[in-house]
Amino acid sequence: MAFPKSVTITDDTMREGLQIERADIPVSEKLRLLDALGETGAKMISIGSFAHPKWTPQMACIDEIAEKFVPKPGIMYTAAVFNQKGFERADKWYPKINVRGRRGFSSHVELCDTFARRNYNRSQAQQIAAIPGTVAAAKKAGAESASVGLGNLFGSNYEGPFSLQQRLEMLDLIVGYWHEAGIPVTKCSFVEAMGWNMPHTVAETLEAIQERYPEITSFHMHLHNTRGTTIASFYEALKFGVDSFDTSIGGMGGCPYCGNGRAAGHVPTEDFVDLCHELGIETGYNLDKLIEAAAIAEEVVGHPLWGHISKAGARPRDKQLYPRDMPFVETLDEAAHFRNGPAVYAGQLSPWREGDALNS
Repeated sequence: MAFPKSVTITDDTMREGLQIERADIPVSEKLRLLDALGETGAKMISIGSFAHPKWTPQMACIDEIAEKFVPKPGIMYTAAVFNQKGFERADKWYPKINVRGRRGFSSHVELCDTFARRNYNRSQAQQIAAIPGTVAAAKKAGAESASVGLGNLFGSNYEGPFSLQQRLEMLDLIVGYWHEAGIPVTKCSFVEAMGWNMPHTVAETLEAIQERYPEITSFHMHLHNTRGTTIASFYEALKFGVDSFDTSIGGMGGCPYCGNGRAAGHVPTEDFVDLCHELGIETGYNLDKLIEAAAIAEEVVGHPLWGHISKAGARPRDKQLYPRDMPFVETLDEAAHFRNGPAVYAGQLSPWREGDALNS
């Protein structure tokens, strides 16, 4: 397979990122971050989730954010909704916020029954039992295609690893309902909160699905970076031609239901964009603006985030090359000279000066 020419990277900072941070971040600060994200070149931004504040108190202010934020031209703003009530709350702001695309014809099933119960308050069996109703509604509406989602398909902190055979058996079950109705499945999403993905398991699963279901030509990756392997898994997905991903600034994110909290973060948007650009893949993002947004995000949440490009900068070229006689650079503040200028390392030792004899 060949790399895609371009990718769609949905920024999930405001939803996945802030849902695991403290609940008392002022709305004004959240709006400042959302405004900065709107300057990065993002084409799709989730502003948060219309969830019950008992379970996600960080999103208790979502209606105020929806009312007050000023949308940027060329960006589709969306949000997470989990039931009809959430959809109605979000849809009140249409077209400023568009959740209607998320109401497409799709079926999602968790491979981990424990996670299904903890996260959705539904068993895996209940998720499967709901598929016929979804299919019937799609058929009545004249649907020409459908999408499916496999949740936590690589493994579970509660139930252990899942095999390729288990993944394919679940996919067969879901797709079977759609095929019985004469509706082809053209898209498959990998939705993983517990960070069990590995590059080789992602690659083998993509290959097996395409071999078994050639009709599935589109894939979406929402993989948490819990154990630091996800950017490598994304690379394998890119090699396969996958062109749709979720990320968040600085790797913000996490899941209160999976046992890892903030440790179950995302691939940092700025790191993935840098990877894509180095591979010649268009993203639409401005890396410098992403780095600025990452700095703002750290101010908003009050602690360092986990991105690399935001701290070290992109690979310097041409006029951005570092001066050969620059002093020592040791701290993260000093490392930010690429955006804050040489004053940040003033007074440091100089290991080499122009004109010094080498190897003396």
